[in-house]
Amino acid sequence: MIMTKFATFAAALGLTASSALAGGYVAPVVDVEPVVVEERPASTNAGLVVPALLLLGVIAAVASDNDDDDDNDDS
Repeated sequence: MIMTKFATFAAALGLTASSALAGGYVAPVVDVEPVVVEERPASTNAGLVVPALLLLGVIAAVASDNDDDDDNDDS
């Protein structure tokens, strides 16, 4: 008696499990949206031009500074 109840339960469980998987495996479909990369226009680093010119001006002024003293005339 217990064995027939167990066999009936196992058969019912087996039938429901097989019908649940009757369709087989279907891979999920994932929609992939394209990635948009925003490119900035190339810059010329204009922020560095003015300090570079000022630095060149200071270097030129220091290089052209004449420290020769002409006060020591022997004539």
